[in-house]
Amino acid sequence: MVPRTPARLAVSGLFFLNGLMVGSWAPKLPVLMQRLEISEAVAGVIVLMLGLGAITIMPVFGALTASRGSAWALRLAAMLATPTLALISLAPTLPTVIGAVFLFGGMIGGMDIAMNANAVAVERARQRAIMSSCHGFWSLGGLAGAGAGGIAITWLGDVGHALVVTLLLAGALALALPRVLRDAPSPTEPAAVRLRLPRSPLPYVIGLMALCCMVPEGAILDWAAVYLRREMGVSLSLAGWGFAACAGTMAVMRFLGDLLRRRWGAVRTLRFSALIAMAGLILAGLATGPALAIAGFALAGLGIANLVPIAFSAAGNLPGMARGIGLSVVTTMGYSGILLAPGTIGWMAERTSFASIYLGLAVLLAVPLLLAPLVGSADFEKEGAPTPSPV
Repeated sequence: MVPRTPARLAVSGLFFLNGLMVGSWAPKLPVLMQRLEISEAVAGVIVLMLGLGAITIMPVFGALTASRGSAWALRLAAMLATPTLALISLAPTLPTVIGAVFLFGGMIGGMDIAMNANAVAVERARQRAIMSSCHGFWSLGGLAGAGAGGIAITWLGDVGHALVVTLLLAGALALALPRVLRDAPSPTEPAAVRLRLPRSPLPYVIGLMALCCMVPEGAILDWAAVYLRREMGVSLSLAGWGFAACAGTMAVMRFLGDLLRRRWGAVRTLRFSALIAMAGLILAGLATGPALAIAGFALAGLGIANLVPIAFSAAGNLPGMARGIGLSVVTTMGYSGILLAPGTIGWMAERTSFASIYLGLAVLLAVPLLLAPLVGSADFEKEGAPTPSPV
């Protein structure tokens, strides 16, 4: 078996690299619009294809994780994801760009499934929670990719930026992948059982919880700036601070989340987190000025930060269920919230106010608050769980 500390560093690094790829995609869309001479509506189709790729491929890698182990699936997804940003930049026509973006979304999603499953394996091997900090590394990667991406595109051009990111990914993966914890499905569990969809309603209910947690995150990501600009009348430079405040507090709290989970337990941590997120969204919705709204988004980020990591850890530790299958159900349902939220909220905002929407999203978080006892399986440290079997 791979030593525990290198395995923990390796999976954390892979979360960072996945976030780096997602963040590096963010500044590419305006460049694509200019290069292909397409409208916002067509650009929306491109973004939709990224989400469709993720939702389509995630279950495939869930099955691969269950049948071959998370390390095998993670290696495959990471290697296939590495050249996709370059493919997007080199694709000459709209149809080829759409295909490349679909592949990018699919491989990012597949990597997401496998690395979360591997994080669960490392948690059980170490008998210590690490999922929240892994998601913290993802947030740092996203900030690094988005922050440096615009500068790199300005200096190196779209293709140059993509090639540099590809080379960085290849070098980092060469260091990280050999150190990933090698896990394997139980040899006594029939393959047909490992690969079928769960009959128990529990992973689907936890998936609903994850969806309800990720919709507010997506609403802040996509619409906080519009809310501050349209309803608060702030400048463009200030409008971006809504999401920035949320993202910053999320990153900090995710690095504290594992400690809180070990001290309070998964159920209490999720309850407190949901209450804090609800308070932040209520503050943002009732705010009479931009300072209070931004403070509300920052408070919401503190609460939102650990909701999804706890749900994922619970899904990966459900008793009697293949780790990849449970995670596949929960992650696919959860990420569909971020994919569905932007369009739905945009449609609602034309008929009401963003203030009312954020108040409504606070009510939505009552779902994970009430269902919090279902994430008790994330408290694996109390169970004396065995370490994963080496390949």
